[in-house]
Amino acid sequence: MALQYETGHAKNVANLQILIEQITTYSDYNPSIDNLKIPAITTLYDTSLTSLNNVINKRNANKNAIHLRQEVYEDLKPKVTRIINHLDILNLTDGIFDQAKSLNKLIQGGRKTTKIVETDEDDFNEEENESKETKSTSRQSYTETAENLNKLLQLVETIDTYNPNTEDLKLVNLKTYQTELVKATQEVNKTEAELKTELITRNKVLYNDDNGLYEIAQNSKKYVKSVYGASSPEYKNVSSIRFTDLRNR
Repeated sequence: MALQYETGHAKNVANLQILIEQITTYSDYNPSIDNLKIPAITTLYDTSLTSLNNVINKRNANKNAIHLRQEVYEDLKPKVTRIINHLDILNLTDGIFDQAKSLNKLIQGGRKTTKIVETDEDDFNEEENESKETKSTSRQSYTETAENLNKLLQLVETIDTYNPNTEDLKLVNLKTYQTELVKATQEVNKTEAELKTELITRNKVLYNDDNGLYEIAQNSKKYVKSVYGASSPEYKNVSSIRFTDLRNR
């Protein structure tokens, strides 16, 4: 669905360029309204094209952040299992070991075994690709899992006998890893916020009342109709250039 909507936006922009090429050939196209003049419409086309590209760039940045986070989390569960296995040979009191196992259980169940695919949020209704509940659960799961790891490391820090020779299980390296988990989610949140803002900007450029691409295109065709007549070949040429109002989709 995201591709369908983005194609719709891009189609509107492409059709504006076609409209410009057509009205440029009309010697009687000379509106008194500034935003219907060819230079103004050409500027609007350039702005619209830039806005579409900005959305693509922000979406790609968000996708990259999501993929990087998945990679960082990939080793979490087996790593925590190894921590628990090491704790199991330290002859800890039942109370401490039970706490560790409890946190391990939360971490192991904090995310689905299969990767959670987070789709893009295009417009404001495109979360039909992925329910809001699912996306919210995914976001919360990453955050809670990182926090549960932090709690486990705080517990491990109180155990004097925890001193593994394996580098990645050393407490200092585990803390660094936990920080990476937190930063990975922060980057997803940051790029998602930037994408949403860019989508708002794009929607204003394309669908704002009075001066958005859709309204300007319609008014330009109406002007041609008023000058040449509804049955004229000039108007038929521009009336066949379709624009779709996607502001509420």
